[in-house]
Amino acid sequence: MRKSIIISKVLYYISRILGGLYLMTGVYGLFSWVTNTHLLVNDKQTIITYPFTEASFLILDSNTTYLIFSFLIPVLGYGLFFWLLSNVFKVFYQDKLFTAKNIVHLRRFYLVNIFLPTALTIFTSFFMPIEHEMFLIIILHLVLGVFVFFMSEIFNQGLHLQNEQDLYI
Repeated sequence: MRKSIIISKVLYYISRILGGLYLMTGVYGLFSWVTNTHLLVNDKQTIITYPFTEASFLILDSNTTYLIFSFLIPVLGYGLFFWLLSNVFKVFYQDKLFTAKNIVHLRRFYLVNIFLPTALTIFTSFFMPIEHEMFLIIILHLVLGVFVFFMSEIFNQGLHLQNEQDLYI
């Protein structure tokens, strides 16, 4: 059990850092774009620079549709994904595994993975063409969501058994 706690803590911190980096990148890109700061616009490219420097941080197409649907939505979406994933890893190093709070973390993760990628892809398809590889990513998120759904149901059953056992004592 000690190994799984260590592994889950390491994965928690890695995914939390990745989630934070994705979210900060998305927020910084949105801030730069909206306020027109740290932004260099060429004919076909928008370059977002590192703060207080001229060094390129993000090189994007100069197209509003591209900025929204190919940059902001995916970056913020994966920020959310990694943040929720870190909460899933956090479940596995708690003293008590079978708690309502842990089940909520699992439920949020599987609901986001089952519904959000499909909904965002359908929404995006109204504004720009979707590449075929995107459907593989959707399937991957669906499989991941279903797997965590089953895990959530197991945790839910464990919580009920734990509560029944607590009533006997």
